[in-house]
Amino acid sequence: MVMADNFNFELVSPERLLVSGSVSEVVIPATEGEMTVMANHAPTMTTIKPGIVTVKFADGRKDRYVVFGGFADIVPTGCTLLAESAVHVDEFNRDDIARRVEAARADLSTATSDEQKFGIETYLSQLTTLQGAILPA
Repeated sequence: MVMADNFNFELVSPERLLVSGSVSEVVIPATEGEMTVMANHAPTMTTIKPGIVTVKFADGRKDRYVVFGGFADIVPTGCTLLAESAVHVDEFNRDDIARRVEAARADLSTATSDEQKFGIETYLSQLTTLQGAILPA
């Protein structure tokens, strides 16, 4: 079996550094779609939508984190994801997503431009998808 090359991954939120270590792969919710990052990835910068980051550590264990937007800076030797907000999936609070949906709906009711409305509607749709992915029906 060929071992995948490892690279350094950091998941950072304004509150704290959630992950910093050697990983074999990271799946990130890029705004263009889910993206798997591995060692020697071409340099890329991408925005992140609300979703789940799946981290596969060098030792084989996997972990999942919920992020609410941000951006990722990817270079061949590593990936840094700067999240607007991030928590471990086990620490995720279902009230948090409900509050975010409520706030986004309130913003939508006061949005003045079509562009602003579209941005908020997109975010609401991403939150709803995320809610379905995390919370048991």
